[in-house]
Amino acid sequence: MLTKISYNNNLIIDLLFLSIGTETKKRKNMKIKITLVFALFLALITTLNAANEAPKEATIGLNIGNKAPEIIEKNMEGKELKLSSLQGQVVLIDFWASWCGPCRNENPTVVAAYEKYKDSKFKSGKGFTVFSISLDNNKAAWDAAIKADKLSWENHVSDLLGWESKFAGIYGVRSIPSNFLIDGDGIIIGRNLRGPALDQALSKLLK
Repeated sequence: MLTKISYNNNLIIDLLFLSIGTETKKRKNMKIKITLVFALFLALITTLNAANEAPKEATIGLNIGNKAPEIIEKNMEGKELKLSSLQGQVVLIDFWASWCGPCRNENPTVVAAYEKYKDSKFKSGKGFTVFSISLDNNKAAWDAAIKADKLSWENHVSDLLGWESKFAGIYGVRSIPSNFLIDGDGIIIGRNLRGPALDQALSKLLK
């Protein structure tokens, strides 16, 4: 016996659209999840790349490639001068004293280098200057030596404690003359450059 089955067209259409709507909603949810995962992945990659590309700060020390320790000391007039204020220039940190014969004999070489390179452009700095730390304990003798040797740069400091000088200790100075050459970022690129060695080192740094 055959039974006549009547279909409600409107009901079938509603069920069909409900099924399609459910599938579409699932797809949308899945798409949102994939988009979020992908965005998080990109953010992680970007963070890792930034961390790898970030410049590492140089270690503070006294070896070639180290960042030179900061120096904050008083000049002849009692004003504090900072080594870091010269950032961007190539600087010779020069330990000396008025009573030191070898220092006085080396001063003309330092003066010649200063006059020759003070306005030069270097690969890692613009201009050259000297930051002089005196191991004097007599202010008048220190001042007289600066004038006599024509040390015309502005950066002269001393605590007038002789061999007890704070920064002589920090820089491990056990004899003078002693010097450190630093680039525009304060990185040590040379040590104890005397005579022709100072001129040769500076000439190699020129642009």
